[in-house]
Amino acid sequence: MLLLDGGSLRGSYFHRSVVLVCSHDADGAFGIVLNRPTETLLEAAFDRTLPSSLRQRTLFGGGPVQPSALSVLHSGAATEPAKQPVPGVVLHHDLDELIRMGKRPESGLSMRVFAGYAGWSAGQLDAEMKRQSWLTHPASPDLIFDVPPVSLWQHILRIRNSWRDRLLAMSPEDFSLN
Repeated sequence: MLLLDGGSLRGSYFHRSVVLVCSHDADGAFGIVLNRPTETLLEAAFDRTLPSSLRQRTLFGGGPVQPSALSVLHSGAATEPAKQPVPGVVLHHDLDELIRMGKRPESGLSMRVFAGYAGWSAGQLDAEMKRQSWLTHPASPDLIFDVPPVSLWQHILRIRNSWRDRLLAMSPEDFSLN
């Protein structure tokens, strides 16, 4: 499932964000913000030498929690101990696995690398959902990998079947400019 800022998160890290919820249970929730590319390339983000296929890739800000934590989302089938939060999308947190993937680039493999994550304590996300801070939308590999990250929030709002969502997508970043 994807969480989208429902318009009430202005001023927070999650303003206009799209979050892939990777796990959600009684202990809390874990997610990755999909639409926060940084200006940092992977070659500058790690103290290890990366394969040339990875060096010029953009590092994404996955969330405000533990900004040194690594998460990798890529297309394909999951192998242990990786998770598959969406069919066709694999999540892992292993730098060595990322380097191995970079050494054997597969044609058609989509990948994004994230620093940090979004985390909620027990009941916190449920309370935010009750306050209608978030909209939900089904996650899919094409939304995760194919839509330009900077327009992902607006794109999803525009394809939803709600005039309110389409209006929210067209709202200005700064309402004083309206």
